[in-house]
Amino acid sequence: MNTIQQLEWRYAAKKFNSNKKLSKNKLHTIKQAFNLTATSFGFQTINLVIIENKDLRASLVKHAYNQNQVVDASHLLVICIQENIKENHITDYYNNIKKIRATPDEILEPYKKNLIDMMKSMSNEEKQQWSKNQAYIALGNLMTVCAIEEIDSCPMEGFIPQKFDEILKLKEKHLKSVLLLPIGYRAEDDMFASFQKVRKPIKESVIEL
Repeated sequence: MNTIQQLEWRYAAKKFNSNKKLSKNKLHTIKQAFNLTATSFGFQTINLVIIENKDLRASLVKHAYNQNQVVDASHLLVICIQENIKENHITDYYNNIKKIRATPDEILEPYKKNLIDMMKSMSNEEKQQWSKNQAYIALGNLMTVCAIEEIDSCPMEGFIPQKFDEILKLKEKHLKSVLLLPIGYRAEDDMFASFQKVRKPIKESVIEL
């Protein structure tokens, strides 16, 4: 498989085939890709909510400015951040490192203290923005994996997070929605699929020193 060909194939699908569903294997790949996304410090302060239920998605459409991809896609991915990053989250993270890698405490402790001090120095708004930065990394990773797997996707910032949080009961999980990614398969009559990509010449977008 040619990676560049797959990235050329990818576009932001405007119309999905509502009858075509992702297989369990494809969906498992998406889950793994999200979990393997690079994050700062390797500290995962983001979560992925996967919604297949059509009725639930239908209730979300009006809160996504009537973008029908939300309900017509095979699944809707909602990338979320933690409402707050607490010291116990960091402790749990380093305990997991110790468990998986058998890394001694004397090596881990300085790194743990550094991350705890860093988070203590930030306001909650700053911590949420830091987590949002990680969410965008995950979005880009998922879009690329989708392209390689020939799964169509449509990244979305255009929605009302507070309404999604309410309907999906995310506050009960101490989460906030920040990005949407409907995934599935393009409709045959989506005219955007045939549009040629418009990009700058590489010599204008890439600087080599």
